[in-house]
Amino acid sequence: MPELPPLHADSLHDTLGLGAHINAGVNYLVENNSTLFDTVGHGLEVFTGAIESALQALPFWLVIAFAAVVAWRRVSAGFAVLSVLALLLIVALGYWPQTMATLGLTLAATAISLLLGVPMGILAARHRRVHQVLRPLLDFMQTMPAFVYLIPAVMLFGLGRVPGVLATVVFAMPPAVRLTALGILAVDREQVEAGQAFGASPFQLLYKVQLPLALPAVMGGINQTIMMALSMVIVTSMVGAGGLGGEVLSSIQQLDVGLGFESGLCVVLLAIVLDRITQSFGRPLRQAVPH
Repeated sequence: MPELPPLHADSLHDTLGLGAHINAGVNYLVENNSTLFDTVGHGLEVFTGAIESALQALPFWLVIAFAAVVAWRRVSAGFAVLSVLALLLIVALGYWPQTMATLGLTLAATAISLLLGVPMGILAARHRRVHQVLRPLLDFMQTMPAFVYLIPAVMLFGLGRVPGVLATVVFAMPPAVRLTALGILAVDREQVEAGQAFGASPFQLLYKVQLPLALPAVMGGINQTIMMALSMVIVTSMVGAGGLGGEVLSSIQQLDVGLGFESGLCVVLLAIVLDRITQSFGRPLRQAVPH
């Protein structure tokens, strides 16, 4: 019996030609829809730039004071002090402009993610077929390596903040969709039926019964979206998005451990402040402790 030739990995590479088809599709979009992508890119650039410019224009002490008041009202006096110290440390390290740039990118991507994700979550909760279609799509969005999203974004929109924001939206949107749908589906059926018995329309039922009761889950989705957006914004420094991610990237290119630690520490401090404050909005306002 003749021996079969050894089977090498190269002979199995891209047998289906899937990658070639995807490249052809992206090239087609680039060649035939450049005006559309330029318009969308300009709009996103203006939107993101406006948020970043507003944050950069504010004096650092005003931003810190605002964060302290919100932290005190929503979390505790102790966390308000911790927030002030964390943000003052960022100022002392000299990374305040980069931190505001990162915060601006995060807020822009989060706003777009919620604008798209919350309505999709509502549709998924109200229509079983929509939920069945969205579930594998969201699985794909969450499990695909984050770096992959940067490739088509750069091809369609070039380098800069716009591809970074769009890649961040794709990466960060799934929690908003999932937890919005989960929160609405978890609302007690008896409370929904009570609203229907009082003659509430589907719109009134949604905004006066289901969404208020689902608020903790929805806020949990918003919190996770912000955290995922912040992590992705750091990665998007590879395509020129700037911010603290640019400092992290520079530290890797220069093998500068100190620069990497300082910029990474600023990311951690910003994440802690954002995480604790946004988590608090899923709970009732804290009650004052009697003396």
